[in-house]
Amino acid sequence: MIPEIPNNFEIINMWVLYLLPLPIFVYFLVPVLKLKSPSLVVPNLQKAESITAQKSHKSALVKRRNFFVWIGLIVIWVLLIAAISNPQLVGKPELKVKTSRNFLIVADISFSMANKDWQVDGKSLTRWEAVKTVMHEFISKRKGDRMGLIFFASNSYIQAPFTPDILTVDKMLDEADVGMAGQMTNIGKAIVKGIEMFDQDTIKTKVMLLLTDGVDSGTDILPLDAADMAKRDSVMVYTIGIGNNTGNGTDLDEVTLTEIAELTGAKYFLAKDINSLEQVYTELDRLEPIEFEEESFKPRTLLYYYPLALAIFIAIGMLFVMGVGKFIVMLIKK
Repeated sequence: MIPEIPNNFEIINMWVLYLLPLPIFVYFLVPVLKLKSPSLVVPNLQKAESITAQKSHKSALVKRRNFFVWIGLIVIWVLLIAAISNPQLVGKPELKVKTSRNFLIVADISFSMANKDWQVDGKSLTRWEAVKTVMHEFISKRKGDRMGLIFFASNSYIQAPFTPDILTVDKMLDEADVGMAGQMTNIGKAIVKGIEMFDQDTIKTKVMLLLTDGVDSGTDILPLDAADMAKRDSVMVYTIGIGNNTGNGTDLDEVTLTEIAELTGAKYFLAKDINSLEQVYTELDRLEPIEFEEESFKPRTLLYYYPLALAIFIAIGMLFVMGVGKFIVMLIKK
């Protein structure tokens, strides 16, 4: 039964296959190499010819190669041609993640995020710990974006500039803790800080994700004024309100967060617990999907070394067998 050739099998240098019959043309078209050597003078040669009824030859007898040697040489030639033709297994074109936007996470780490009122797998966690738990998975899925990270409270600071290295962003997120930027919640200043980061980059699509659990307490710039600046710079600000899942109420300013999102053409989400926060990130993945493009590069598996290795192995085997044969003949003659 003939094995089926895989659909992804390709020979890159097809023209090399036309060289297969080359040894045949060489054998029949190229004249035999003649070498002159001293001759042996035999007295009474003609008399010996008449007695034996045999005629002398003008040239020496050319010794024919062994049949198996010819077969071996033919196989080696075919294998060498197969190796030079560069056979390959070509995979399907891979989908390459297309870098399409700058995605900036602006996270509130004011003191209120230290409230331990979230339940995750039966354990009580602070709001910030719960946010980080879910955000790790969200960041890992944003492979097509250049991500940045800003933390804010009374002040705002850049934790990670825009980078395609999402592992670094994830590590920076993990190292942050509540209180590192002060006690209060200055939402307006955080948005302006994000706009400044976008202005220093060339990618036109700009997405900001603002997470907070409080009411703006800043005096420098109002959140809606900052949102208007973001709108003029074509920055979409998705807002997530981190609520309280105990039913005891919250200081969350949902009205302002909703207006910020709507003003910039984005959307507001309320996350009361870990499950709703996960749903928020799922919805964000739908609203801002990762874009893919077909990569012209195809994964290739080179196969030329298989026939090449086999040809070398057969050649070495033939040399070994011929050498052993000559050695045995020498022993017999002795």
